[in-house]
Amino acid sequence: MSGLTPGSKLSHRKRSFSLAVLGGLLMGSIPLEAFAFGFDDVARRAEELAQQSYRAPETSLPNELRELSYAQYSQIQYKRDRDVWSGNDAPFTLSFIHEGMHYDSAIQLNSIDQQGEVHGFAYNPDDFTYGDLNISDDVKNSDGLGIAGFRINHALNDADRKDEVMVFLGASYFRAVGRGQVFGLSGRGLAVDTGLSSGEEFPRFSEMWIVEPSPESQYLTIFALLDSPSVTGAYRFVLRPGEDTLVDVQSRLYLRRAVEKLGIAPLTSMYLYGPEQPSSTLNYIPAIHDSNGLLINDAQNGWMWRPLANPARLMINRHATPQLNGYGLMQRGHNFSDYQDLDARYDLRPSAWVEPLNAWGAGSVELIQIPTSNETNDNIVSMWLSDAAHEPRTPLEFDYRITLTTNESRHLDTQLAWVDSTRRSRGEITRDDLVREPDGTLAFVVDFVGPSLDGIGSGANMSVEASVGDNGELTNSRVVHNPATGGWRVFVNVKRNNANQPLDIRAKLMLDGKQLSETWYYRLPANG
Repeated sequence: MSGLTPGSKLSHRKRSFSLAVLGGLLMGSIPLEAFAFGFDDVARRAEELAQQSYRAPETSLPNELRELSYAQYSQIQYKRDRDVWSGNDAPFTLSFIHEGMHYDSAIQLNSIDQQGEVHGFAYNPDDFTYGDLNISDDVKNSDGLGIAGFRINHALNDADRKDEVMVFLGASYFRAVGRGQVFGLSGRGLAVDTGLSSGEEFPRFSEMWIVEPSPESQYLTIFALLDSPSVTGAYRFVLRPGEDTLVDVQSRLYLRRAVEKLGIAPLTSMYLYGPEQPSSTLNYIPAIHDSNGLLINDAQNGWMWRPLANPARLMINRHATPQLNGYGLMQRGHNFSDYQDLDARYDLRPSAWVEPLNAWGAGSVELIQIPTSNETNDNIVSMWLSDAAHEPRTPLEFDYRITLTTNESRHLDTQLAWVDSTRRSRGEITRDDLVREPDGTLAFVVDFVGPSLDGIGSGANMSVEASVGDNGELTNSRVVHNPATGGWRVFVNVKRNNANQPLDIRAKLMLDGKQLSETWYYRLPANG
């Protein structure tokens, strides 16, 4: 993940409760309430915290750990035989993540047992292996060193092996996968002032509580306390792993001060290049991206597909959503042949679809696209922004479900065709001698598929409704039946007036005057 800022340091707090051994960790036990600890307890903490001045976290990570490269840091691994709950026949276990590199902020981690008691986890260097790193014992036992994050393990792909299904690491970032998937895009608890010239603020989960699962549990509950200079918050995550993994999020936010841009349910991803924007250098890998499009469904505006871009300069724009039904950063295309990458396996990376679970009101989905020269940088951010003004210390509640899936079509409207692929090309004409030559336009070839197109043959009265913004000219648009897919292929040719400015291009299928597809909307980047 790129752009993470330091969070607070976990101090070795002195506690007056009894010690017990669980999963190789020393833990303290203290009953906080006569009833089970829950979301309202975290919310009270967040509300109280919002009434106090923000206290910046301490950061004292030794240089031996701070200056590790990614490959070196990856050598520090938690000993799986010490996974929390591994001896309890539990369906979920926890593996902790060591501080290091830019993950220089520890969090206070706790478990909630089935009697409602809270147990605080303590960092223990003996729980980790350090590979061939020559990390001294003095560094490993440094004052203030703690746990940077944690992995949640579950028998997702093999009943005899618990694989990593979700991870919390850095600020308020988290990632999750479903069956047969590999990690790609990230979620965040909250985004504050992202993309503003004044600088972004990174709220962080300063303390988290994980509810101990019973042997029969099919889900895992995590509570989190969020803190930053501008906002505090209480979160409840309910993880349900499966073919599609579901993460239900309940959040209650308290502003310390007015925030210009409060990003709800933010997603972070990477787009380097693909057929929508081919690589400028020769590469046998035809596409490198964790996501290739933004999908929005609004009760008033319907479904819109927005292919992503890697712009030459920062590109930000918003899509008004009077009543948001859902939005997501999607990875459409899961054939290995689309990527040819044996190491990264972009074909197995999931889409993330966000659906509100309470009333959000009117707002907009913002898409931020940042230039990047390589795939190690997350350069795509999307989030929902409310139209309402938020008053400090007034609770704000946003609940939603995130679905991690590689079967995107099951979440779409089967009455509308959807975009299967977008390809960019030079515009061409075919001469009388059948030789192709450029015609001076830029062409986009868009394939639509879906059950709504079944049985609609080449003789149907299918048409395309296409348009461009003020910075260009639509020179041609046409649609032809695609017998290879059973769908329809749209060709859109455009000329741009000013290459230093973006150009908006839209297209959708029409049959006998009725819209038959989602709206394809591409913003051609400036100088791109």
